[in-house]
Amino acid sequence: MINIAIMGHGTVGSGVAEILINKSNHIAKSINDDVNVKYILDLRDFNDLTYSEKFTKEFSDIVNDSEVDIVVEVMGGINPAYNFVKSSLAAGKSVVTSNKELVAAKGAELLKIAKENNVHFMFEASVGGGIPIIRPMARCLAANEILEVKGILNGTTNYILNKMIVDNMDFNTALKLAQDNGFAEKNPASDIEGHDACRKICILASLAFGKHVYPQQVITEGITEISLDDVDYADSFNCVIKLIASTKKLPSGKITASVRPTLVSRECMLSNVDGVFNAVMITGDSVGEVLFYGPGAGKLPTASAVVADVIDCANHKSFPSYIKWCDGEDGYVISHDEKTKLYVYAKSSNFAALNDQFNDLFGDAPCIKNEINGEIAFITNEELESVLQKKINKLSAETKKVMHTLF
Repeated sequence: MINIAIMGHGTVGSGVAEILINKSNHIAKSINDDVNVKYILDLRDFNDLTYSEKFTKEFSDIVNDSEVDIVVEVMGGINPAYNFVKSSLAAGKSVVTSNKELVAAKGAELLKIAKENNVHFMFEASVGGGIPIIRPMARCLAANEILEVKGILNGTTNYILNKMIVDNMDFNTALKLAQDNGFAEKNPASDIEGHDACRKICILASLAFGKHVYPQQVITEGITEISLDDVDYADSFNCVIKLIASTKKLPSGKITASVRPTLVSRECMLSNVDGVFNAVMITGDSVGEVLFYGPGAGKLPTASAVVADVIDCANHKSFPSYIKWCDGEDGYVISHDEKTKLYVYAKSSNFAALNDQFNDLFGDAPCIKNEINGEIAFITNEELESVLQKKINKLSAETKKVMHTLF
């Protein structure tokens, strides 16, 4: 008998409980043993459920019960999740979590504690929701040196941008629709300001390159400043705007990591990822580019990834050597000056002067000029980013907007 405790009974937690209880016979065949949800930790009362007797408000009931084999943490946030997970691992219990904030902040430490106690700390659902990505990266691509990871890691922002692109909705209207449909939280800051995608790229970078990457090391921009004018100009350049999270290994051994709105060519596979779907593109030195695509959130898709980790824990009792990275360090994540193309939007009340400057600095770049509105939008030719930024700084304009591009 495998005894399981679930900490948190929100959207994902209730999905995990439903799968473990309703599909217990199917899961038992996968692990050649029976499964039993012994506890569900939540401060709220759930008296009308068929499994209401499993609820407890005391973490001590879980950590002090030697019969509990696996703890599922789906509470979210750092506190009290961090202390609960740390204590569970130290008590010799494997832990499965969907908590991206916890893994991004404390992953290296918790993996070390799990290894010391020969138990699992697994987090497949923390990055792609229902998309398998952690295990395929660590195992199926093990023969590769990972060179780059990039993708669309937040369904809320992708939904909003898709509504702006397809339905010509302004940002605030699209955000309100996302909230009404349950795709965005009442307080959407974590999504629209890029923090959610930042935590996910931290986890992927840590796994890909072997050292912990912390959120404060990642250049992070959200989508709150994206306008319908930006969407229209992007379309004129045969591009769409996506919030792209990326990380790349440099020849020096250091890495880059960022989350930012990006003009993506319609010829790139990521341009076709619409709605609340996510996609992760991994470049390996042997396999080349591979794409993982699917629902990045949702009750049952995320819960299915959590339960898959539970099954893995049950089938393999000891610490999984394929999930590992060491502590991070200052200076490991850097801003690298490399050749790139940038999208630039500039608006000035003195259009003639702006136009002259553009012709002097970027004259052969593909551009769209709107003299009536005093606007010029263009995509630079490929140069070192530092050189491009110096040129852009010379443009005399009341409004300037710069975005990276992906072709």
